[in-house]
Amino acid sequence: MPPRCLGAWVRRLISLMQMRGRVLVVAGSDSGGGAGVQADIKTVTALGGYAMTAITALTAQDTHGVHGVMPVPPAFIAQQMRLCLADIGADAIKIGMLGDVATVDVVADVLADGAQGLPLVLDPVMVAKGGASLLAIEAVARLRARLFPLAALITPNLPEAELLTGMPITDEPSMRAAVGVLLGQGARAVLLKGGHLPGDALVDLLAVDGEITAFRSQRIATRHTHGTGCTLSSAVAVGLAQQMALADAVTRARDYVRMAIETAPGYGGGHGPLNHAVTLVS
Repeated sequence: MPPRCLGAWVRRLISLMQMRGRVLVVAGSDSGGGAGVQADIKTVTALGGYAMTAITALTAQDTHGVHGVMPVPPAFIAQQMRLCLADIGADAIKIGMLGDVATVDVVADVLADGAQGLPLVLDPVMVAKGGASLLAIEAVARLRARLFPLAALITPNLPEAELLTGMPITDEPSMRAAVGVLLGQGARAVLLKGGHLPGDALVDLLAVDGEITAFRSQRIATRHTHGTGCTLSSAVAVGLAQQMALADAVTRARDYVRMAIETAPGYGGGHGPLNHAVTLVS
């Protein structure tokens, strides 16, 4: 591109990418950049929103797994949230890794005080891709009791849904049964992700307003799936922040995740990261 055209090109790019929709992300940090708040920020930005963060934990991890976790004191988590909400404001909130009972409680307290009426997407992060536990078992019941009623949508994968419901989930009929249990536990809407089922055919179930919609696709043969859950939930959250209907936000989010997997950069020797910039560079 000739230098004299660069200014016009940059202005055009900026006009196409005007930020719309403020999302406060409450989650843990991933030093490898593929999941956690790093994935959340990239996702919200790629889909045209503005991301803020309240860090709940620092993790030392790479594509092979989580090697260390350092929790953030609850009072400091609350301070991060309150400052963002009071000054910049938010149009939606996404919650990821919380870690323990104290963190669940302080996040719920801040939301009750300063975020009533905002759409909340809750990704009940419990186990990392490599198998490390990211939520204390005693915090599971507190998560259900305090955050389910506040959430516009919860987005568990199958292992998380099994822990939340106490039932095995091995096929689509048991997925549908689990969705019913989660709704009975206080969730207003559920996106149950079926990627852990065997086979090439994938199904995710969205339950809202008494109806279940099945989203079907084909599995992509790749090891580069680190951060898919964080990415999907943040993509839905920014859609809600942009005033999209829930089903439309889920549809766009799933399409975005699929493109990000298909164009993954191939980094790392384990579960590699996605291409979160796909909507910016395609």
